[in-house]
Amino acid sequence: MLKTSLTIIVKQTGRVALIVILLSGALIQQVNAETLRVAVAANFKTTLEALARDFEANSEHRLVLASGSTGKHYAQILNGAPFDLFFAADVRRPALLEEQQRSVPNSRFTYALGKLALWSPKADYVDREGAILASGDFRRLAMANPRLAPYGLAAKQVLKRRGLYATLQPRIVRGESIAQTFQFVASGNAQLGFVALSQLQGTGISKQGSRWTIPQSLYDPIEQQALMLNDTPAARAFITYIKSEPAGRIMRRFGYAAPSQERE
Repeated sequence: MLKTSLTIIVKQTGRVALIVILLSGALIQQVNAETLRVAVAANFKTTLEALARDFEANSEHRLVLASGSTGKHYAQILNGAPFDLFFAADVRRPALLEEQQRSVPNSRFTYALGKLALWSPKADYVDREGAILASGDFRRLAMANPRLAPYGLAAKQVLKRRGLYATLQPRIVRGESIAQTFQFVASGNAQLGFVALSQLQGTGISKQGSRWTIPQSLYDPIEQQALMLNDTPAARAFITYIKSEPAGRIMRRFGYAAPSQERE
């Protein structure tokens, strides 16, 4: 019906024909536009929101983000959750999905290297060497669950390499994700905690309180990988954008290192 109407109009004047062409272009663009459903690790949520805004400003596609722990997203995907892309906080879960043929072949790649920080909203509380951990001058220390969140595993490695993990067990409160861990500290339920450096940078929070940016030598690199779960033009366009220099600049602003950068 629509096609017939447009054909009749084209047969009239050149001006009307131009309008018809423009309308046809708009219709084609609307047909090509997609909405991507993206599962994203809690630590990367704020950064991916900034990346999505930049991508959407230059694309007809739109993104819907669902943030949470990498372990939970992995389980949801195995149970059929309809995500198009998965931005994990580790390597293991994307690799498992690839092995189980639950992703687009050869789509897995490292998009960022995460960094860990010990943070308190209280000024002059966390020193630049992390000596407060040994001093015991606190009631609660927050960290993400090492079984669910790579940042929690990194925090556990820091405490073990400092010889403090067993001693501090009674004072540790565990968040289900790094986002919940951050809330424990920000709300005052824990005096200090291990958070993602990206949660402090790029949001203005880094200027508040006190922190120790933990040396890479105290924990294994937090290599964060992504993969495609559905092969669509929009998914490929977004992956191409994520690998671009403009996207890299945004990630560095939020406290991540690009995979090509030399690790500390």
